[in-house]
Amino acid sequence: MKKIKLLALSFVTISLLLVSCSKTVDESLVLAEYLESTDSPVDVQSLNKLISAADLNALVLTGNPYIIDIRGDEYNTPGHIEGAVHVAAGDVISHLDNIDVSAYDKVVIACYTGQTAAFVVSLANLAGYDTYSLAFGMSSWNAVTAGPWNSNAVNTFETQLETASNPKGEEGAMPVFETGFEAAEDILDARISAVNEDGFANSSIGAADVFANPDHYYIVNYWPEEAYNKGHVPGAIQYTTNTSMLTTADLKTLPPDKPIVVYCYTGQGSAFLTAYLKVLGYDCLSLKFGINGIATDWAAENDLTAWGEGKIGDYPLVTE
Repeated sequence: MKKIKLLALSFVTISLLLVSCSKTVDESLVLAEYLESTDSPVDVQSLNKLISAADLNALVLTGNPYIIDIRGDEYNTPGHIEGAVHVAAGDVISHLDNIDVSAYDKVVIACYTGQTAAFVVSLANLAGYDTYSLAFGMSSWNAVTAGPWNSNAVNTFETQLETASNPKGEEGAMPVFETGFEAAEDILDARISAVNEDGFANSSIGAADVFANPDHYYIVNYWPEEAYNKGHVPGAIQYTTNTSMLTTADLKTLPPDKPIVVYCYTGQGSAFLTAYLKVLGYDCLSLKFGINGIATDWAAENDLTAWGEGKIGDYPLVTE
């Protein structure tokens, strides 16, 4: 009798183990719903956290900002913002882990153009750190550091823009990935780490590559509809900034099995969103410089955000 009971117990134990092993968690959906909830470390409808050069300069003069400069040698020559610390982009989150961010008025990350910083800021905010990206990067700080934007605001593909409206994809499944965790907080930590390691260089694409093979990508126009109707990249599909990328809106119309290219006006908003979508498991790329890397004069003529001399400040650089 005892042997029978032991066999029965063993059978139950094995059955439970088999059930446990066969249990699957839709990690992407679990993560998205958590990030859209009130428990989220960040408001996913307000990922675009920018500060202008003028406002940052005022804060440097009268407040107590913590500024992280993620550029390379240019940090020393031609120089950086007074008080800025030099940290590699991939090390920003671990750096923030070791400082008391509450001791500062604002934490600001600066790069060359505002795009890499936006990507890093998005991940840092998902990690629970309230950070901001310097709008247009150091290109907006001083004419001496404006080169990266000056040389990339072009009109190469202006004549190829279209006005035809393209439909969103059918609502379907979200991406599949396995971190090995079930709790949303643990999944989030694992995904932030993976996307941070991948970096912005592997999460961005130039306009020439997109225009050379547009059918290879699901192209997201991340503008208001009225701007989309004025003209857009051929084949691009309109998604509204901040409101579309929710499970309760249009998020599930994004394909989980095709590369997604997101573009906005300047490449900064798309960098914020790209980091978020990559955390959710999408194969996503930010179009560098946005419409300004395609048709900057057209953008200005149509009252869209466009690069120009008026975006360049005259604020001091230090080299020590």
